[in-house]
Amino acid sequence: MNWQDRITSNPEICHGRVCIKGTRIMVSVVLDNLSEGLTIDEIIEAYPPITRDDILAAINYAAELTKERIIPFDKLVS
Repeated sequence: MNWQDRITSNPEICHGRVCIKGTRIMVSVVLDNLSEGLTIDEIIEAYPPITRDDILAAINYAAELTKERIIPFDKLVS
């Protein structure tokens, strides 16, 4: 899957936050829902404009980000 086909950022939409293409649904919202335990079907029900492939693209985008930046674990623990 090529996440670039489904993920976009536009300074005029949601202050440039990364969104599912053609919507104002931010990738962070999709990922937050997944991390809270919602299923793909539950997210699609809550946000009808998006599809299973959009959600998978959001996951692929997040995976790509983890390859580009390393956050030391000692910075995460307070």
